[in-house]
Order: sequence, then structure tokens, then C-alpha cells
Amino acid sequence: MQETIDSNSVKIEDCANMFQDFEVKDMYGFNNGENFIDVICGCTSYRYGDTVGTLRVYASGVLEIRCECNPTCHEVLKPTEFEKHALKESPGRWRNNIWVTIGSEKVPLSRTVLLRYSNVNLKAHPSKRKVHRDEFVKCNKCSKRRRFVVGTEKQYREYHDAEIDGNWECSRYLNGIITCAEKEERGSKRRARGCHQDSSCSGCTKCVCFGCKMCRFSDCNCQTCIDFLTNADI
Repeated sequence: MQETIDSNSVKIEDCANMFQDFEVKDMYGFNNGENFIDVICGCTSYRYGDTVGTLRVYASGVLEIRCECNPTCHEVLKPTEFEKHALKESPGRWRNNIWVTIGSEKVPLSRTVLLRYSNVNLKAHPSKRKVHRDEFVKCNKCSKRRRFVVGTEKQYREYHDAEIDGNWECSRYLNGIITCAEKEERGSKRRARGCHQDSSCSGCTKCVCFGCKMCRFSDCNCQTCIDFLTNADI
């Protein structure tokens, strides 16, 4: 089975700065193309071992995998098709079954930034509401991390402006309701960040929002907002 992807439908400029350098650092086989990014990926069958391919991510959200299971295989597959092609024993969870190598570790796609632009998750699970977890910003003066509850657009904008301000201080937290003298939350408490689907959520693409009209702003000039408004279908 071969899927035809119209890569010309993605503007070259849309792919600039899709990911920050630190986000893809040590990701094996990562490469910036003219209108896409590539990274080596794989899927492991307990019986047949690893099937390797090249994951291509377009800024439009399209994902495709060029299989390299043998020298004669030239299949271009959707992630779900690649999972079956690899003879995975429990298909249907491709975000966790397909991995990339970061350092020396095989990391599931769900734990990477590579699905940031993908809308496949929303189409497959339209009834599941993605959430905005509580976020933290470090004070430039005392280095303490302060919690921002981001349940509304106004609350998220307050966090967003603080997060992109390299000189943010506690005295500016929600009109000065705390100071640097206030104690920082314990690490165990910081782990609870208000995810309605998993109390121990570490920020996976399954339930956490990575961009919507509530948390991306047309009057903001940061790269995150610009990328979302340029590439998202809104």
C-alpha cells in the first residue's frame, strides 16, 4: 500500500522553526528538509524485532513514514499502517508503539514534540477534551517556581506573557499577591498539575493541549503563537 502525500501543499516557510534546537537535541537522524523534517523511527515486534523507517513531519500536521525494513521496501505509510506493517502484536496505539531514538533511549512519539502539529489525535478521539494543565514560571530574582492556573483565556495569557518574559519576578505575579519571600511549592505538590484525565500526567499529546484559540494569541509576536496561527486550520 502506498499513500501519496502532496508535499507541495505545505509552504516552505511554514516549516521554519517548527521545533527549537533544544527540543530535538540528541534525536537520532533528525534532519530539516525544505518543507518538512525527518527523523529515524521504528516499531518493535516482540517476535520479529525492530522495523525501522523515516518519519516525515509536515507543518500542516501530515505524518508519513518511509519504511526501511529491507532494501526493496519503498512503502510510504501512515503511522497506523506502519505499525501493522511492522507486525506489532498489539496495534492501535501507534503514538506509544512507534519510537524515535533520543540519546541511547527509544522514546515513544507520545513523549516527544513531534506530534505537536498533528491533528490525527483529535480526529480519532473527537469526544476527548484536551486540557490546559497548571503551568510554572521561575522568578528571575529568587529562582522559585510559581504556579499559574490556566483554566481561562485571561489566565493563560497572564502565564504566557510571564513565560516569554526573561525578567519576570514574583512581585508581578497576579498583581503582586505574592513576593519572593513566599515559600516555593514542594516538588511532590508540583507534580499535580490539574490534568482531568491523569493526575500524574507528564504532558503527553493524548490529553494536554499544545495549541488552540484559547492559548495562542494573534497579538503576540512570540514564535510559538506565530507558528500556530500560521499553520493551524482555524
